[in-house]
Amino acid sequence: MPSTAPPGVGHLRGTEPFPSAARRSLADPQLRRNLGHATATIRARSAGMIAEVPDWQQLREAGRAIKTDVMARLPELLEQLEARVTEAGAVVHWAADATEANRIVTDLVRATGSERVIKVKSMVTQEIGLNEALVAAGIAPVETDLAELIVQLGDDRPSHILVPAIHRNRAEIREIFLRAMPGVDPGLTDEPAALAAAARNYLRQTFLTTKVAVSGANFAVAQTGTLAVVESEGNGRMCLTLPETLITVMGIEKVVPTWQDLEVFLQLLPRASTGERMNPYTSMWTGVTPGDGPQAFHLVLLDNGRSAVLADPTGRQALHCIRCSACLNVCPVYERTGGHAYGSVYPGPIGAVLSPQLTGVADNASLPYASSLCGACYDACPVKINIPELLVQLRDQAPHPRAEAAAMAAAAYTMDHPRLYEAAQRAVRLSRLAGRRGCALPPPLDGWTASRDLPDPPAQTFRQWWAGR
Repeated sequence: MPSTAPPGVGHLRGTEPFPSAARRSLADPQLRRNLGHATATIRARSAGMIAEVPDWQQLREAGRAIKTDVMARLPELLEQLEARVTEAGAVVHWAADATEANRIVTDLVRATGSERVIKVKSMVTQEIGLNEALVAAGIAPVETDLAELIVQLGDDRPSHILVPAIHRNRAEIREIFLRAMPGVDPGLTDEPAALAAAARNYLRQTFLTTKVAVSGANFAVAQTGTLAVVESEGNGRMCLTLPETLITVMGIEKVVPTWQDLEVFLQLLPRASTGERMNPYTSMWTGVTPGDGPQAFHLVLLDNGRSAVLADPTGRQALHCIRCSACLNVCPVYERTGGHAYGSVYPGPIGAVLSPQLTGVADNASLPYASSLCGACYDACPVKINIPELLVQLRDQAPHPRAEAAAMAAAAYTMDHPRLYEAAQRAVRLSRLAGRRGCALPPPLDGWTASRDLPDPPAQTFRQWWAGR
């Protein structure tokens, strides 16, 4: 297996560091208004639904424990899943990376003779760049999730795990539909019902005439070989039942051992993500049933760097993620910059740890710093991923400028020599007389305090206090 996801394929690496992209987002007042309104609304709804559950913390701990168990015996569970899926009349494919997964799916679609596929919203197919691979092969992918459709028609990129078009408001969506949606009514308004009706009219005939569908999977039950997709609009149900062929691309970490384990996550996910008691549409299928639903089912199990993450005893907890987006909705950094600044299909706090792990830290060296380490993401995560811990670990692994390394080495040397350390303390006390006290360091060190207040040095050091006693 490759150690990390291959470069040049998919959407895990940005074209510029996070600070540069974030400055552009911060300068867009409309974007910040859209994000602020949307995340505040989702936060409030989620908090209300979570407050209804008296054993929420116990559910979180159960989710964490199940995921820990899965990571400890992942090969065994994947082999069990493969056996059960195969017994149910389906075909399992193993993809080492994005390139192999795209080739497998493209070949499967070509074998059906279809020149178009309908898609269920899927983060993993965004991760591997499946749409681009299909287009290159002469196959037209059609996104059926409303937000994904907005992104596709707008020649845009998703900016949120749950709500890919969160950075767009109603007026912007109307303009996209008028410009890019075939057959749209020129008198279309920006009312939500009118926009949804326009998308429904556009997609209805596509659902009825497309023979191949591509989906992701929220969960897979190793015990029975059952796949599950949860969604809010019903488009997923249409894709999973109407076509003749269904191809599911699933990250290997999505497996759970039993149906009883699935019960825990079907309680955690909707409340933490959309602020609902349950998902409006929960679709489950096991293999192929003659005369009912797709008559050919293929499951593509994707690694794409996940084995490398699994090999890290601390970092593997990032694979616990159930893609609920709770960490994004509480993150003060994400709320101000949006998802595009992260450069990866996985934005926000979980993206800041997962993307560098999948690609190798050097390819996403700025992302672990896209956080204030406030810990709100850890408090919100329904499976208790300690994202601040992972961010600190990745910061330690990231390449550092020579000047920073030299400064840290000098500080370590000083602290290891008592006389030097005492002299440094005296020098710090003298800095109280210079400039704005407690606010900034002098050049060239002022870059560090551009966004931080330097505390006032104490009037008396511990050594002086001790000597006086």
